[in-house]
Amino acid sequence: MSLQSKKILLAVSGSIAAYKALYLVRLLIKEGAEVKVIMTESATKFVSALSFSTLSKNPVYQNVTDGEAWNNHVDLGLWADVMLVAPATAATIGRAANGISDNMITAVYLSAKCPVYFAPAMDRDMWLHPSTQANIAKLESYGNLIIPVGDGELASGLSGKGRLAEPEEMLEFLKIQLQKKKDLINKHILITAGPTIEKLDPVRYLTNPSSGKMGIAIAEECASRGAQVSIVLGPVNIKPKYSSIKVIAVESAEQMHDAAHKIYEKCDAAILAAAVADYKPANYTDQKIKKKDDDMSIPLERTKDIALSLGKKKGENQKLIGFALETNNEINNAIGKLQKKNFDFIVLNSLKDEGAGFKKDTNKISIIHKDQRIKEFQLKSKTKVAIDIVNELVSLM
Repeated sequence: MSLQSKKILLAVSGSIAAYKALYLVRLLIKEGAEVKVIMTESATKFVSALSFSTLSKNPVYQNVTDGEAWNNHVDLGLWADVMLVAPATAATIGRAANGISDNMITAVYLSAKCPVYFAPAMDRDMWLHPSTQANIAKLESYGNLIIPVGDGELASGLSGKGRLAEPEEMLEFLKIQLQKKKDLINKHILITAGPTIEKLDPVRYLTNPSSGKMGIAIAEECASRGAQVSIVLGPVNIKPKYSSIKVIAVESAEQMHDAAHKIYEKCDAAILAAAVADYKPANYTDQKIKKKDDDMSIPLERTKDIALSLGKKKGENQKLIGFALETNNEINNAIGKLQKKNFDFIVLNSLKDEGAGFKKDTNKISIIHKDQRIKEFQLKSKTKVAIDIVNELVSLM
């Protein structure tokens, strides 16, 4: 999507990463956008207002009052098609989240009628602090969008999350979000994601290496398009970045089955991206099983088939989407699963495809419909794969 003629209001707060905002202005101008810049006083200690004024070809606003002149923060808020706070320091995020209007950025933010994006920038421990995360959740609950922080070397010398996203990443995020239609408003979508674990004794269990990344990306895409999203999530180390997504944490296949059935009754669609264990130990031992000199065999029994049971109860106006991860005879196996479980379409992954599978940030999929029509997609980030999957769902709904 082009940003031609879009009015972008860039708000720069006091971070050493403020220099990246200069590059962002150049990228926005190249895309055809009109850019105006607001700066806090502390931001001018890192980058000059003159630099932003020169690049944007517009005056830079620093204070609500400038000598005897009044800079109309309300007019700026109404002028913008998009407001982007980048870098957004912990202080600026805290002020905006709690309605503290003591500088030009927060005054304009509280007056803005347009979508507002925050690109955080701070040290690792500041980013991870519960107060910062609570303020981020507040901003999201108001409908603002957070551009994910980077992970790497920080100005303090530490390494970790908290880096301001790169200018190209911020631009891409804006373009993706602005082209989205709110085509899932008033729809309730169920997602399952992550692995399940099936306990053998208090310290051992059966599981698989699913990271939950694909399912979480789908949940975030649905939420960004206006859906009410519930995600039944197995044990993973990540969580959705949107606080509006309802997370139901489970461990076993049986817990995931029960939670999914409870939610699906009220849903318009379900996307079953979880890697659910097909078998569990037939007998759970409440004491640790001790090692013996001879071999040991563990009898297994089938877990409840979530997809099959949801397919049987699917209503006339409900949609059900499944996943198939295959290692051989991929198309035939996926079609068999699609038909048996009453899916509207199935998303096929092959472990033969480089870059696809568990724990990767990328995926390569094919979508197979009931009429055996197949759409093949190139290797992409899981965020972009989620867009393809949700687009396919929307076309059915």
